[in-house]
Amino acid sequence: MSDRLLVLVRHGQSDWNLKNLFTGWKDPDLSELGVSEAKEAGRKLKAQGLTFDVAFTSVLKRAQRTLDLALAEIGQTGLPTKCDLALNERDYGDLSGLNKDDARKKWGEEQVLIWRRSYDVPPPGGESLKDTLARALPYYVQEILPGVLRGERTLVAAHGNSLRALIMVLEKLTPEQILKRELATGAPVIYRLNADSTVASKLDLAA
Repeated sequence: MSDRLLVLVRHGQSDWNLKNLFTGWKDPDLSELGVSEAKEAGRKLKAQGLTFDVAFTSVLKRAQRTLDLALAEIGQTGLPTKCDLALNERDYGDLSGLNKDDARKKWGEEQVLIWRRSYDVPPPGGESLKDTLARALPYYVQEILPGVLRGERTLVAAHGNSLRALIMVLEKLTPEQILKRELATGAPVIYRLNADSTVASKLDLAA
């Protein structure tokens, strides 16, 4: 029987996470901690005895580097990988590059909280979580899921909000539930799917 394995990994801490900056589609690299988290993700997957047939990631280097570092730990450098902006982080628009405390001073704590934690209110020039789902979900259904259902063991290294889109479908969560869902950096979540694409089992490797 095919494994129908799908593993999701949020990228390790980036330099801008460390500096408390809104990142979005900006392209900082991993911090030292982020590099360690990415390698640890690979070690955790190796300890589970997992290998992969294909990988997917965004066009942003923090996700791509997380993938590369994790695969190196598994001994699978050179794995066929597809990069697509559909898996990019949510675009924070005018907030991108701003310190979160400075944004609160400029727009007020309540308004920034609405932008960060609402489902369908985008920041100026940016995307809401609903917008992010609208581009990530079709990509998952059309490009990622068919391979998983064929038995291709699949690893996706992406971002907190684009991965939320996939998790929302996999776990049948409401908009309210997905907003509360936190994803640890560099912590793989292992899904095995049924033939009808529903979840047969889930293992979260967050430390």
